[in-house]
Amino acid sequence: MAVKARMEAVLNVGLRVPSIMLLEVLYRWDVSSFFQKIQRSSLNNNPLFQYKYLALYLHYVGYILSLVLLTLPRQHLVRLYLYVLTALLLFAGHQLSRDYVRSELDSGYEGPLYLEPLSMNRFTTALLGQLVVCTLCSCVMQTKQIWLFSAHLLPLVARLCLVPLETIVFINRFAMIFTGLEVLYFLASNLLVPYNLAKTAYRELAQVVEVYGLLALAMSLWNQLVLPVLFMCFWLVLFALQIYTYFSTRDQPPSRERLLFLFLTSIAECCCTPYSLLGLVFTVSFVALGVLTLCKFYLQGYRAFMNDNTMHRGMTEGITLLILSVQTGLIELQVIHRAFLLSIILFIVVASILQSMLEIADPIVLALGASRDKSLWKHFRAVSLCLFLLVFPAYMAYMICQFFHMDFWLLIIISSSILTSLQVLGTLLIYVLFMVEELRKAPVENMDEVIYCVNGTYRLLEFLVALCVVAYGVSETLFGEWTVMGSTIILAHAYYNVWLRAQLGWQSFLLRRDAVHKIQSLPMASALQLQQHNDICAICYQDMKSAVITPCGHFFHAACLKKWLYVQETCPLCHGQLKSQSQPANAAPAPDNPPPYSFNIKPPQLPFTAQTHVHLLRSWLPMIGPGKSWCTRVCVRLCRIHACMHTYTHKYFEIYVCTVV
Repeated sequence: MAVKARMEAVLNVGLRVPSIMLLEVLYRWDVSSFFQKIQRSSLNNNPLFQYKYLALYLHYVGYILSLVLLTLPRQHLVRLYLYVLTALLLFAGHQLSRDYVRSELDSGYEGPLYLEPLSMNRFTTALLGQLVVCTLCSCVMQTKQIWLFSAHLLPLVARLCLVPLETIVFINRFAMIFTGLEVLYFLASNLLVPYNLAKTAYRELAQVVEVYGLLALAMSLWNQLVLPVLFMCFWLVLFALQIYTYFSTRDQPPSRERLLFLFLTSIAECCCTPYSLLGLVFTVSFVALGVLTLCKFYLQGYRAFMNDNTMHRGMTEGITLLILSVQTGLIELQVIHRAFLLSIILFIVVASILQSMLEIADPIVLALGASRDKSLWKHFRAVSLCLFLLVFPAYMAYMICQFFHMDFWLLIIISSSILTSLQVLGTLLIYVLFMVEELRKAPVENMDEVIYCVNGTYRLLEFLVALCVVAYGVSETLFGEWTVMGSTIILAHAYYNVWLRAQLGWQSFLLRRDAVHKIQSLPMASALQLQQHNDICAICYQDMKSAVITPCGHFFHAACLKKWLYVQETCPLCHGQLKSQSQPANAAPAPDNPPPYSFNIKPPQLPFTAQTHVHLLRSWLPMIGPGKSWCTRVCVRLCRIHACMHTYTHKYFEIYVCTVV
């Protein structure tokens, strides 16, 4: 059953690819220029080319037929292709008969076949071919009435009966007419089938819309047609044809420098229509999904597929490519301009993929550093991927700087790669600190402050880059070319990348400042109080040589309680409010009888890093911010470069052509 389901899924996609290919051809076909060429040729007197408006109507009819083929149910689509295949087989059979009759006329021999070896060979070859055609037609149409597909055998039967050659020519024409009448009869008998299908489809669609709504209908069609996979297959076929055309017309293989130019121009040729652009978008999304899946598998093995993250589906990269292409008018440019612009867009998409890989690797690397896992292979995989994410974005930035002169606009373009490398460097630094803490079996002093400074430095640099992009975008909007899409993206960028980041950073700073003030306002426990308490810190499960006392009478390490206060302002045990006012100096000591939730029995002590890792992560949450949807992620990555794209394209086009071409 699994194999059958896979075959049905392959047929569901493969049989619909020609309909999109037809849409692509119809979009590229310029009817007006076609008729201008006809008028300058010898076909101008042909009555078929006299009615231009009829051809225009046929052009739109082609669109309708393509859409019908695209939306047909799989069963009817398979049946339609079988009918088309049968028609092609019948045409091939008549071609064989015509070639045989022509060869017999050229030879001029009308005697018995067995007396002429060449004539016998021609007859045997034609007969075998015709029998194969008849058998295939019978199998395709699933009928035992093989005589329905045997009309093209009449010239062979006549030749076997020693009929004159002139009569055989007439019999061949009669066989063609008879087959044509059969096809017309079949079409006439099934004339109402399209109407019945349309009526049934309309009734089902109306019921779905009435019960579930238009959104459910759109999602149902999206899933049934498998549009992402369909457009990806269509684009890959288009790209393969483009590559094959190039190499079939070249005698010598291209050089290494020309390979990059060939790759870009081939992609540019395959995204000159809305259909091919959608195909490229879905192809990039699937490539990004494959890279991110390999990244997860490399880090976690098969466990990565148990807790799959819906944030990393390749959707961000595809939507980024689509918005940039629409914003810059990619399909309206010439091929060489389109290839240049694609080089910049693909650079941004690759930088976005690397950023997504870092988002996958960052928590895994930090968890390995804070855990007791001693597997060297896991640590090697995590560190090696981080080193790759450290070096490769820097290499990308270096390579693009080799093509263009360094200025402010180029710095904005490569800012994503530079920030990725800086963030990886910070992750590796925190990982090293965790490993040092694990080897020492004791907490590193001011670890939280170091982590806060590392993350804060990266966030500050990212905020400054976002602020520069907003400033330039506003200046371009006010003094340069104004567009609705550009202004919308500037507003989204200013909200998500500037305003929200500034709010999160300021809230994080206030939380840390208030936590420090509250810890300083709490009294320190004396040695006698610690001896009477005789318990461990309820946060880190470690012995307490020094502690602070909360207003509710609980003892904690000052550093542990400070990390807790970064998250919430209540006691970790009783959840009572911790006020920042200082208690009197003669504060009452802790009661001798501990409350019911306090235990003198010490649980088994675990390494400090394993127990405090959760609290450390909680203390970083104000710096990381809440999880972002794919829409927010697109705005965060897209808006860094949109403002300078138009200026950058026109400024460096001549340098690109001189360097690459």
